[in-house]
Amino acid sequence: MVSCVVVTVLVLLLVRSAHSQHMAEEPCSVQILVPGLKGEAGEKGEKGAPGRPGRVGPPGDTGPPGLKGQKGIMGHYGKMGPSGLKGLKGDMGEPGPKGSDGDPGLPCECAPLRKMIGEMDNHVAQLTNELKFIKNALPSPAAVAGVKETDSKVYLLVKEEKRYRDAELYCQGRGGHLAMPKDAAANRAIAGYITEAGLSRVYIGINDLESEGHFVYVERSPMSTFSKWREGEPNNAYENEDCVELVSSGEWVDVACSLTMYFVCEFDKDRI
Repeated sequence: MVSCVVVTVLVLLLVRSAHSQHMAEEPCSVQILVPGLKGEAGEKGEKGAPGRPGRVGPPGDTGPPGLKGQKGIMGHYGKMGPSGLKGLKGDMGEPGPKGSDGDPGLPCECAPLRKMIGEMDNHVAQLTNELKFIKNALPSPAAVAGVKETDSKVYLLVKEEKRYRDAELYCQGRGGHLAMPKDAAANRAIAGYITEAGLSRVYIGINDLESEGHFVYVERSPMSTFSKWREGEPNNAYENEDCVELVSSGEWVDVACSLTMYFVCEFDKDRI
């Protein structure tokens, strides 16, 4: 083993010495390596092992819908929905069989009771008509101070301040006019009406808008039988007092038609 190592070392020393001499005798030179021509393609190798999966690509276009599947089994019942609208009233059914006769009542003197009941029925009917009249006459019952009746008229105090023309249009729109006291009884009734309501004055249906100094009722009938002017009235102060107010004392005063105040509507009783 030792002899082999010695031989190897000697060989290496001889090669190194020969190389040194050769390098000393030959000058240094630069060698350029040029690649050779492309060789023929080799045979196709065997198929290698599959590579690692690549990244997930972008989603593709939506495909056509598939075939309709079979109907599934019935699901659970849902919660009860809200109640629907009330239906129309059905037709009246057939009358039932007549019941048996009741026991005979006790004899009584019913004439006074019938009279009392008849009077109450009349009173209820009158109140019903008045209530219906008030509801139809005004959009708000709060604006009605009450109803005053005479033999032929119904007076309605409207507690909404309006100019004269607007007040008359308001009454006309409900089938009447501004109140027109054509006799002392009607004038007292209206004056008492506004006093009970705690008011001091209201418009009434008298004016001289068409002819200065010639006062007529609002439905253009002449004032030929009754008047109740306060002393010194009408005076046409400021030359623009063409309408009339009735004060709580029952007297009349000419005023400007542009003023706003409460008013009394008058309705024929047989037209209500």
